[in-house]
Amino acid sequence: MVKICLALAAVAATASAFSDSRISFHAPSRRIRRTSLYMGGAKGGATTMDGKIATVNSVKSKLAASEMVFTIPVAGLTVKEISEIRNTLPDGTTAMVVKNTLMNRAIEGSDWTACAPLASGANVWFFIEEDIKGSLGTYKSSMKDFGKEENNPILGGVIDGDLLDVKQVIEVGKLPSKLELITRIAAGINAVPTKLARVVKEPSSKLARAIKLATEEKSE
Repeated sequence: MVKICLALAAVAATASAFSDSRISFHAPSRRIRRTSLYMGGAKGGATTMDGKIATVNSVKSKLAASEMVFTIPVAGLTVKEISEIRNTLPDGTTAMVVKNTLMNRAIEGSDWTACAPLASGANVWFFIEEDIKGSLGTYKSSMKDFGKEENNPILGGVIDGDLLDVKQVIEVGKLPSKLELITRIAAGINAVPTKLARVVKEPSSKLARAIKLATEEKSE
């Protein structure tokens, strides 16, 4: 995701060079749905063998669809607060509490083995399919509202198989989303014909004079 964003950002910068004014972006409203909060701790079906297998398979499925995961401590968060976080997460992001043993089984032999150092203590895992920026923003806003920014900090995350510390996770969250980059690139490309036409019509423009000269030579 980071590599894709950086590559698209470079293209966006090139396209925007043709525009005189800064390209403004207004993210389209997105349908917010209730994402599932799975409790894979010491209680519930996860204590049975079938429950454990189901939890592991669920985590594997979410990891396969995710671009990034990050985790925070669950201690101190009430059920109501966790539900509020869950209900405001962007579509495609899931909050899930998973026992460390089950998390380690789920990542074994996969591209997510870098999650292993984070599987310590009781944590809430966030599985992000696409909207990294929006998901981190939701977490930050929720913790600020709860007054628990210090008690439930980001412990770390994983993206592209790399383990990230809290500072790196925050920096990734500042990158524009793929949708934002695509929109900027499209806006820059759409601006090219208009800018080129303006240049051609400008009498004092070197490009206009060159085009005019070439046209005259072909007509002779």
